[in-house]
Amino acid sequence: MTTSPEVRTIEADAVPNRFARGWHCLGLADGFDDGTPHTVRAFGQKLVVWASRNGKLNVLDAYCRHMGGDLSRGTVEGDDVACPFHSWRWSGEGRCTRIPYARRVPMRARTAAYPTLQQDGLLFVWNDPEGNPPPEDVTVPRIEGATSDEWTDWSWYSVTIEGSNCREIVDNVVDMAHFFYVHYSFPTYFKNVFEGHTATQLMKGVGREDVRRPQAEGSGAPKMLGQTSLATYHGPSFMIDDLTYHYADGDTNSVLINCHYPVDENSFVLQYGIIVRKADHMGDSADEVADKLGEFIKIGFEQDVEIWRNKARIDNPLLCEEDGPVYQLRRWYEQFYVDAGEVRDEMTDRFEFEIDTTRPNEAWRAEIEANLAQQNATATPASGSV
Repeated sequence: MTTSPEVRTIEADAVPNRFARGWHCLGLADGFDDGTPHTVRAFGQKLVVWASRNGKLNVLDAYCRHMGGDLSRGTVEGDDVACPFHSWRWSGEGRCTRIPYARRVPMRARTAAYPTLQQDGLLFVWNDPEGNPPPEDVTVPRIEGATSDEWTDWSWYSVTIEGSNCREIVDNVVDMAHFFYVHYSFPTYFKNVFEGHTATQLMKGVGREDVRRPQAEGSGAPKMLGQTSLATYHGPSFMIDDLTYHYADGDTNSVLINCHYPVDENSFVLQYGIIVRKADHMGDSADEVADKLGEFIKIGFEQDVEIWRNKARIDNPLLCEEDGPVYQLRRWYEQFYVDAGEVRDEMTDRFEFEIDTTRPNEAWRAEIEANLAQQNATATPASGSV
């Protein structure tokens, strides 16, 4: 088969053979604090996670430097993890502290340890291919409500996505149009701001009247009037979204977490969670609201997952004006895949872009009205029918 010169070809370089520098969330902290070692596959390798007696969570390379035993299949002994092969004991700092049958521990008995952060009920691990500790100015901000009785506990979800690289999920930061076609939401305002290690998306929208969507609060609940979202990636993989749903009887304020970590170059674990502020109009049903909002959001993520699992990787996307700053976002994202000394100003300088939604809104409104007219015509019995 020959390719016509007029046909634009898809270009796709090999996926990076390194993993992004930054804080990555492994999930809810209490999922690892049960007195046993846990296996996590991330950054192209197997890790072991366990809690010391004071509750501090530790992350090491899972394979014992003695004879290669799998530490995640071992036991927790005091503050250390013990290898199931010969019971060598390893501390959270990566040093062998004891060999029960030996007179002394070899001086070189050290293994790879990952810096960790426990915050807002979540466990973060720092990855850096150069082996440097996290800089003081690269932080994950505290989440409003995560430790407050005025908010619900986390509703948390996780899914492993095979055959797709992490960049696919990050591209959504600038992708206004997919909200209409994939998530059945009508964006009325859309803006991006990139600066330093953060990338922000500000969006306002309403639901599509021509698509039946399950209401977040269930049957009998007031109709959702719209939503406002201020979503920021803090580093390459952790997004905090201050998400407000607008209802006739009052607003529902929530915080949505959208985060991921790479398993290998072509798969990643996507996690998302939500907490909800307990408002007076919810009565005693705030926890139920949070659960139903979580299920409502889960539908949206499942739609994304279906796209990612079947799409092609493309490094030269063909864009129109309303597609947003895809190339600028990818330039921002590149900073996490080069050595710290190779980060260029163009990757971190402040960049703002607001999409003119006039044309999309006109086209989408016309499409919705046409769909509604067709639905009404189909639902109306023909004249003279019984």
